[in-house]
Parts: sequence; structure tokens; C-alpha cells
Amino acid sequence: MARFMINFRNAKNMKQRALLLFFFASFFSFSQSGGAKFGYVDTDYIMSQIPEYKAAQSELDKTSVQWQKEIDTKYAEVDKLYKAYQADAILLTDDMKKKRENEIVNREKEVKELQKQRFGVDGELFKKRQELVKPLQDKVYNAIKAVAEKNGLGFVMDKSGQVSLLYANSKYDRSDDVLVYLGYKK
Repeated sequence: MARFMINFRNAKNMKQRALLLFFFASFFSFSQSGGAKFGYVDTDYIMSQIPEYKAAQSELDKTSVQWQKEIDTKYAEVDKLYKAYQADAILLTDDMKKKRENEIVNREKEVKELQKQRFGVDGELFKKRQELVKPLQDKVYNAIKAVAEKNGLGFVMDKSGQVSLLYANSKYDRSDDVLVYLGYKK
């Protein structure tokens, strides 16, 4: 059985979009002709009904707010240093100015690095989300797969947000047929 996500809006180019449109057109015409049954789920709704997800989301929100307050406080300190520097600039020697400017720049770099460390692409918040939410998402996917197989569904779509294909029975995979048709496979 195949597990994959198809997301039309994130298709990178026109070929990819055309292929997705072809897939969906084929999917719906195939399912209408009795070849496969399909269903849909709303994963946002499903997740919102799971107490562990609510608790995980609450913990993530608390952590995020706490870290953002810490970062805001540090930025306020940098701003305070900068304003003090501006007020004192007339009275400072060139060496003293350079020293204070470097201190301000270094503090700002530290805060930006902390922000990146906490909220960046592979930051602590992302890792914590993976730790808390990923097992629940896997549990939901396995349930979707089990329900699909129990009900003889060939495909299950997700209607929350952007339409995505969550489950496809591999017996309906026509990738090799397309490659043969295109002459890339015999």
C-alpha cells in the first residue's frame, strides 16, 4: 500500500500541475466507472477530536509564547542599548563608539541566533512538534488506512485546507503503464 501526499498548490511547475490534473481527472473518471471506491476525511476535524493532540498543541503554544516573550525581552534590551548609545554618542570617543556599536551588534546577533534556534526551520519548536504531534499523525494515518482497507476504498482524500491524497491502494497505481506509454519502460 502506498502512502503519499499530493498537494496541487505546492506543485513546482506547469508539468507537475498538469500531471496532477491528469491524475485527478483519471482518478475521478476511474472511480465513477466503478473501478475504485473513494472517500474523504477531514484531518483537521479528526485531530481536533483527539485529547492528546489538544494537549500537545497546548504545550506547543505555551512553549512558543514563553520563548517569544524571552526573545522580545532580549530585543528590548538591545533597543535600550541602542537608545543609550544614541543619547551618549556625542560624548563618546571613536574607540568608545566602536566598542558600544560592536556590543549592540553582537547582542542583536545573539538574539537573532536564539530566535533561529527556537523558531527556525529545524529549530527546537519544530523538533518539539515532531516529538509530540508526529506520533499522533501516524496513528491517524494508520487508522485512515485501516478504515480504507476495511471499506474497500481505493483512495482517501483529505478535505481540510488543501485537497491532498492521503491513501492510495497500490493496485490502482498506473505509473508503470504511463512509463510504458511514454516509451521509458517495456
